[in-house]
Amino acid sequence: MTEYRPRFFTSDAEVEHIGEGLVARTLPRAEWTHEAHLAATTYLLLRRPDIDVDEELPGLIRGYNESVGGVNSDTEGYHETITRVFLAGVRLFLEEADPQDPLHELVNELLLSPMGQRDWPARFYSPERLFSVEARRRFVEPDLSALP
Repeated sequence: MTEYRPRFFTSDAEVEHIGEGLVARTLPRAEWTHEAHLAATTYLLLRRPDIDVDEELPGLIRGYNESVGGVNSDTEGYHETITRVFLAGVRLFLEEADPQDPLHELVNELLLSPMGQRDWPARFYSPERLFSVEARRRFVEPDLSALP
């Protein structure tokens, strides 16, 4: 098995493109990657105080998914628990980061941190619980260890 290497961002404009593309539902589907999810979340938290991320992120992701031909069902599309766990992880990372650093550098550091790894939720959830229909529909508490 090869080690996962994230795709890094080279400019703040690139991160803004992802964040605003999510909001406007104009981001090409191929650009909606794991890295893009974390970049958009970081962008929204740091640069869009007009958006209540806790309230609006689920709808933004659901709407975006549908705008590019995706669906939000019991088996694909928006996943509430995974979204909430990564949102908590981004916030945890930002507590220790310097918000004055360039946005793309913050996102790149996040991607290298434990909170930015694809397996971040698996540290707290068994696969059965994390990938259950219930966890997709609503936030469920972890069954392996408490979230930090």
